[in-house]
Amino acid sequence: MSGFRRGLAACTLAVALSLTVFNAAAATPRFAIEGDRFVLDGKPHVIRSGEMHYPRIPREFWRERLRQARAMGLNTVTTYVFWNLHEPEPGRFDFSGNLDIAAFIRIAKEEGLDTIVRPGPYICTELDFGGFPAWLLRTPGLRVRSMDPRFLAAGERYLRRVHQELAPLLSSRGGPILMMQIENEYGSYGRDRDYMRTAQRQMIEAGFDLPLFTSDGAGPHYFEGGPLPDVTAVINFDGDVADAEAAFDALREFRPRGPRMVGEYWAGWFDHWGETHHTTPPERAASTVEWFLQRGISFNLYMFHGGTSFGWLAGANYSREMPYQPDTTSYDYDAPVDEAGRITAKYRALRETIGRHLQAGETLPPLPEAGAPTIAVPRFALRESVALLDALPMLSKPVSAKLPRNMEALDQNYGFVLYRASVPAKARGKLTVDEVRDYATVLADGKPVGTLDRRFGERELDADLKPGTRLDLLVENMGRINFGARLDEERKGITRSVRVGAEEVFDWTHYSLPLSDLSGLRYSQRAQTGPAFWRGEFRLDRAGSTFLDTRGWGKGHVWVNGHHLGRHWKIGPQQTLFVPAPWLRQGRNEVVVLDVEGGAAERSLQGLTDPVYDTAPDALKPARPAKPR
Repeated sequence: MSGFRRGLAACTLAVALSLTVFNAAAATPRFAIEGDRFVLDGKPHVIRSGEMHYPRIPREFWRERLRQARAMGLNTVTTYVFWNLHEPEPGRFDFSGNLDIAAFIRIAKEEGLDTIVRPGPYICTELDFGGFPAWLLRTPGLRVRSMDPRFLAAGERYLRRVHQELAPLLSSRGGPILMMQIENEYGSYGRDRDYMRTAQRQMIEAGFDLPLFTSDGAGPHYFEGGPLPDVTAVINFDGDVADAEAAFDALREFRPRGPRMVGEYWAGWFDHWGETHHTTPPERAASTVEWFLQRGISFNLYMFHGGTSFGWLAGANYSREMPYQPDTTSYDYDAPVDEAGRITAKYRALRETIGRHLQAGETLPPLPEAGAPTIAVPRFALRESVALLDALPMLSKPVSAKLPRNMEALDQNYGFVLYRASVPAKARGKLTVDEVRDYATVLADGKPVGTLDRRFGERELDADLKPGTRLDLLVENMGRINFGARLDEERKGITRSVRVGAEEVFDWTHYSLPLSDLSGLRYSQRAQTGPAFWRGEFRLDRAGSTFLDTRGWGKGHVWVNGHHLGRHWKIGPQQTLFVPAPWLRQGRNEVVVLDVEGGAAERSLQGLTDPVYDTAPDALKPARPAKPR
């Protein structure tokens, strides 16, 4: 290129860049926070929001769910951003298909809804590791939600990449994203003001130049660490009108000025395996929302539609009574729109309440036409199978090591690890594993001899193991803890050592089993005992959503037409798995079940029109005392 042309090109580029900067600066923000109120397009504004998470809803359903939200009287939808899905490996980002958050927000705007975005990086939401990517745990000593420079660098890279997707949609540029949250409920975790200031700075430097806010539980012990002095603070709680009054009294005492908003009003709740299914009365949610609207308080219903924690998404909690509480696959949350997208009594009660408090000239849209109804699938048999131990060469390449390695040390994020070793010559008697994260099926010479369940602190198995026995430990990652102080401890698999009697077991072979591709399995008609994959099929005249009935099976996972539905477990309360209509097809549909326990009386399934919740009577057996660490 000649010097003249190079100069002309540089001049043209400079003019274009200056015009871009001018236009961005000249854009009038749609949304602002002025004193004690929110302002939208120059007018006082009350946010009526409901939470939905795009990865928990098949993309084909997005518009229908958003249209339902608008018809209930909501004017905003709130969503987290799932870092663990968007960056599954360091530096490898994915915003395509069901992860296209920008498309989700554009569709919401087309349906008359603005958006609130909560990018984290920590998001909790009953999600594995609180939404952090598991690869962070591959770095020894790394601490999340802290000033650890390795964590901060990874989080900054992620936020800048999210900004690339969302920049044109920010309210500062006239877009539908009204405001964004800094971190998430940090007051329930720590007291590091430097960290929260850094989290704020990272969002601003990433380019998020719109109003920011923090969200925490309602109480002084949460306010001490979460809110920032110059940032709008919103609060999270559940309960009735009395609980709402107490929560806002606490907020007003802590922060006398500023708009009042419930960042999460828990209109339902989630379930743990082995515990009871949660429901809340529609009348309680409706009366509390009425109290909000009578006082001009903005709110976000958590959840408006919960959807499903498909695949390995589900996280876990812990309590004083239980050292580990894994979450179910269903994230129905007893929400106004249920897991299958059907409106409920709670939806109708809330719609009626909101309809009494619309602004002048505002009307409720008509209820959208119901989508395709759920369908029943006649019972069908799964006759083909392959034992998991026989399938190991088709699924994994062995890795040898002196000591057992945890899942993260094997560069694995989710799934199972099969640990194999021989019982030492002098060893005999009881098996001790320190410790199992989170559920181990123990096999001796290929035969099941027992299980170890982290929920009860189980580390010992009274099995009479003899020298030379081939010992296999199939260890399942049941979901990393997503809330509380134990986030950094959530490495999976076997975390320390294994002993038989008094002898430590060495020289392990590891088989990583993320089970992301089952196409290489080779089935037969042979009967199987122990962990095995079972395959069957059913045919449909028309596709529709259904609930796959897993009663009669023990514990494992289900795939339909290659889509990983999630985990099933006979202990309940979830006894069915939601199968969305877009994942089914007219004609032949293939189902694969990984049965971890073996021993199911009947290898068959059926599809139901409604979910089943039922907790097994012995699901919560007394906890065994754990050995001190």
